[in-house]
Amino acid sequence: MDSAYLISIFLLLSTALTTINASIHIYQNQLFNEVGNAYLLPGGSEGLAASRSSDNSVSDGRSFIRFENITFWRTQAAADEQSDKEHGTGLIQAVIFEAADRNNIGGSAYGGQRSICCTPDLAKLEGCKQGEVIRIPSSTDSKWPMVLNIYFGGNDLSTSMDNAKVPIMKTGMYNLFFIACDPKLKGTTMSGKTVWKNPDGYLPGRMAPLKKFYVYMMIAYLLLSAIWFSQYVRFWKDILLLQHCITAVIGLGLFEMILWYFDYSNFNSTGMRPVVITTWVVTVGAIRKTLSRLLILSVSMGYGVVRPTLGGLTSKVLLLGATYFLAAELLDITEYVGTINDISGRARLFLVLPDAFLDAFLILWIFTSLSKTLEQLQVKRISAKLDLYRKFSNALAVAVIASVAWITFEVYFKATDPFNERWQSAWIITAFWDILSFALLCVICYLWAPSQSSQRYAYSEDVKDEFDDEEAQSLTRGQSDGDVNLVKQERNNGNAGVSDPEDDSEEDKRE
Repeated sequence: MDSAYLISIFLLLSTALTTINASIHIYQNQLFNEVGNAYLLPGGSEGLAASRSSDNSVSDGRSFIRFENITFWRTQAAADEQSDKEHGTGLIQAVIFEAADRNNIGGSAYGGQRSICCTPDLAKLEGCKQGEVIRIPSSTDSKWPMVLNIYFGGNDLSTSMDNAKVPIMKTGMYNLFFIACDPKLKGTTMSGKTVWKNPDGYLPGRMAPLKKFYVYMMIAYLLLSAIWFSQYVRFWKDILLLQHCITAVIGLGLFEMILWYFDYSNFNSTGMRPVVITTWVVTVGAIRKTLSRLLILSVSMGYGVVRPTLGGLTSKVLLLGATYFLAAELLDITEYVGTINDISGRARLFLVLPDAFLDAFLILWIFTSLSKTLEQLQVKRISAKLDLYRKFSNALAVAVIASVAWITFEVYFKATDPFNERWQSAWIITAFWDILSFALLCVICYLWAPSQSSQRYAYSEDVKDEFDDEEAQSLTRGQSDGDVNLVKQERNNGNAGVSDPEDDSEEDKRE
């Protein structure tokens, strides 16, 4: 198989697995993998901005990749083949290159298969040094790609790399590989860590804009909270159960944005993401997403408006909510908590699919229930509630259309950028979903804002009477007019003092 293809595969895997990790990449006895005529170990891939200054603080304006306590171990058999008096008995090279220069690593002789390491034929044609990585200088900077050499001495089993620091003077997506061209180094392992830093801190370049984004989201939730709670307190006696639920969602949303900001701030300052803090963040987020979806589903079913309870559907709704929470929690923990280098793309897909399936099922159930509720309100001619639900259904339709459009764009964005070269705008993919959920929450807050007339949207016995009328008409359908009149007369006698449903309908119209 063409080694250039294998290099691209390894670059894609290292990009997918390391861009979301901490900026301190830790390696624990990791094994070199055979690719073509070389042995590779991916060290990381992150978007780094160019250095701006030379101060010594965390936000000092400097950008670099630093190697700390890097140690390589070769096999006992490989060490025994060497003399203890020899020097440079095994070479390992640390190669750093920008994604745009990925084709500057490796070469081919006579137009054949590309090789990572220099072969005798390539040594004659391109002047490379046999047994080393083929490096073609970049057209913009001859010092790049950067290659650092580490040698084993004599018959030593291990060797250590100097704690070098590579300054980054150009903005780009940088990749690090440790490469061994010597076949005798098969089975070599490595331990240690590398520290990747951007000018403003340790946040990876594709995540750095999210820190500011969550500041703006906190401000937005604070404004929404101030407006909502002022009305909530003012009209406390008229508050509906539905409005209590909306209050809980707003509070959880604000709390989630605060936690995300502190998580990113800590990440930016230390280069690591504490498991406890990040777990709290994703758990609050999963609760908020679950309650938001159950709120929309309950509203679509007419809960508190055309029915006092969900009846037999309560257990099904709660079961769906518990299942969705579990799926969202597992997915978010996999994405954000700790190091996930051992999580393959297939394993992640296994966690994404249940979440996507449950969302699709919820959307179908929401619109089916909403359609039935609108039909009931239209038949009963309850104009105030009907107008409210029409606005709500329009908002949901716009949200679903926007979601489908954005998913299409996201698939296109990732498919056309396999090496994350557009990392500087990748944060928008994540931010959109927070913006959309906040916008939909604002619409719900507007439609169900606390006021003196809140109770006009609440469930009342008038609606129940209208349901009874429909049932009576259904039961007496096909009987003679005299029988129908008898049924109506019996009902009127049995409900003395109760207002006529037709009068109630007229009152609803005047409302």
